[in-house]
Amino acid sequence: MLPTRADALALLHEYVTNPSLINHMKAVEAAVRAYARRLSEDEERWGLAGLLHDFDYERWPDPPNHPKKGSEILRDRGYPEDVIYAILSHADYLTDYPRVHRLDKALYACDELSGFIVAVALMRPHGVMDLTAQSVQKKLKRKEFARNVSRDDIIRGAADFGVELPEHIQFVIDALKPIAAELGIDRGATGAAES
Repeated sequence: MLPTRADALALLHEYVTNPSLINHMKAVEAAVRAYARRLSEDEERWGLAGLLHDFDYERWPDPPNHPKKGSEILRDRGYPEDVIYAILSHADYLTDYPRVHRLDKALYACDELSGFIVAVALMRPHGVMDLTAQSVQKKLKRKEFARNVSRDDIIRGAADFGVELPEHIQFVIDALKPIAAELGIDRGATGAAES
């Protein structure tokens, strides 16, 4: 039986205390779930991969421990192999796990981009609510902004997934809007003061 989202959240909170990391995983989950709906894939399986892809990072941040330690825990707890494989494949340095399945490619395509979009939204007076792909692309060109986010991974992820970058960016922006309040990127909807 497939573990539930509640099971995955409990596991995530067992291993992660950093609120930003938790929000990152929720953002990636929202993006891959949205793609699962669009592509008529299994939204629950895809959501599990997005939600848990970095759950071991806080304890084991160094390669290859991340995500190998997490994959062992997931296997012990009965998570499906396709979800575990996708999580392993999101680490470029694990060459034994090439991205070959749609889920693998979706997770990789949404991972860095989701983090970058959240970073952009946090800097805007209205958060993600009026954010456009064009604004995100302008920020991508500024190497000093969110310098730890790999622009190459974002570009390669979209290309490998077979989506045009501007459309992919807008799709992920739109996927994050329903959980914007949870992520703290909904300032326009809450009427918060401009920052």
